[in-house]
Amino acid sequence: MSRTTLHPLTIASTRALPDGIAIAFAIPAELASTFSFIPGQYLSLEDTIDEETVRRSYSICSYHKDEQLEVGIKRVEGGVFSTHALSLKPGDQVHVLPPDGRFTTPIDAKNQHHYLLIAAGSGITPCLSIAKSVLRDEPDSQITLLFGNRRIASMMFREDLTALKDLYTTRFNMINMLSAERQDSDLFNGRITGELLHTFSDTGLLGMADFHSAYLCGPLDMVNSVAEALSKLGMNNEQIHRELFTTGNLAATAREIVIDESVVSTGQSVTIYLDGTQSDITVDATRDTVLSAARRAGIDMPFSCAGGMCCTCRCKVLEGETAMDANFSLAQWEIDSGYTLACQARPTTDRVVLDFDAT
Repeated sequence: MSRTTLHPLTIASTRALPDGIAIAFAIPAELASTFSFIPGQYLSLEDTIDEETVRRSYSICSYHKDEQLEVGIKRVEGGVFSTHALSLKPGDQVHVLPPDGRFTTPIDAKNQHHYLLIAAGSGITPCLSIAKSVLRDEPDSQITLLFGNRRIASMMFREDLTALKDLYTTRFNMINMLSAERQDSDLFNGRITGELLHTFSDTGLLGMADFHSAYLCGPLDMVNSVAEALSKLGMNNEQIHRELFTTGNLAATAREIVIDESVVSTGQSVTIYLDGTQSDITVDATRDTVLSAARRAGIDMPFSCAGGMCCTCRCKVLEGETAMDANFSLAQWEIDSGYTLACQARPTTDRVVLDFDAT
């Protein structure tokens, strides 16, 4: 199945969340294998809003064997799709790409792991899927969740988390951090930071040696701060998994792109290999990324966030060179191996060849 194939899925149910909505899609039997997923993955939803096609990615919050796939959508101030989502209702159809993403936890009943999940706000969504699936299908595994919110009332999926605590009293430990509401202990007031992780380690509240892996999901500053603290506390990079929902106030600053002046006026030639087919386009790197130029040319290219965070548009540079405006998802080994993000890549040579089928 092509990575770019959108499927019209019918909304089976919705439920209200604090300033948001959870939407469950019915999956037809013939698409069951297409929409099977690993806990932590996301769906890319596409709909027409005010005569404009809009695509956004939202993490799956379901147990990995559920017949319906549910995503949680937090309304973002000025967010076109998140605002639109609040009006969706059962029976409506939305076009959806198959599950994608690398913030994942393979499930195996033989596993005996203790996972540390650290989430802020809507970052709970993929962590909820991981917790539901691990606790249900790995009877010897444990989950510790450190969850940051402004107030208890604003907590997404509070009922789901309470149900998990009731079902798995000895295997699910949840620590709530509140930044705008006082709790009995000052230790649990404030935001999740790297400094907090050091405090929890020093007091014995969290023993980092107890955890097999850590999964961090939330804004960029939190994820970076916590990842640095976990490294200093003894975790290696392979144990620390990151997912960004927002880059916060950090704007993507384009790197200086050096382009041969002789090709600026005519643009750069870019060849794209995708799903076994070849497409050739011209990209004016002073104006477009590869993704924006390809979309203007009518090429249906895999993408989701278009902000350098999700890695859906990852491809390999086979010939020529590109420069990325920003990168929040590719690991250094991928960059060293020639991979780039089409949503951020601008050609810096007169010819570039990109392979989306490279693994």
